[in-house]
Amino acid sequence: MPSIKASYRVQRNGQRWTINHDGMLEGDYETKEAAFEAVVGAASNSIKDGVAVTIEIPGPTAAEPALGAH
Repeated sequence: MPSIKASYRVQRNGQRWTINHDGMLEGDYETKEAAFEAVVGAASNSIKDGVAVTIEIPGPTAAEPALGAH
């Protein structure tokens, strides 16, 4: 049986943050931390469904605080 996989990536969307879930942008978050918290919930549900999960959170740029808020 082939394994099912889900990919979640937190990424910038202008001055805010969004989640790229398997190529689809979902959500609108003020901080990277808020987007991360949303990813964890979604990934947890995927795991319960037997799906393999990858989560990617980018590090801050030189001009950006660690949590991604301006």
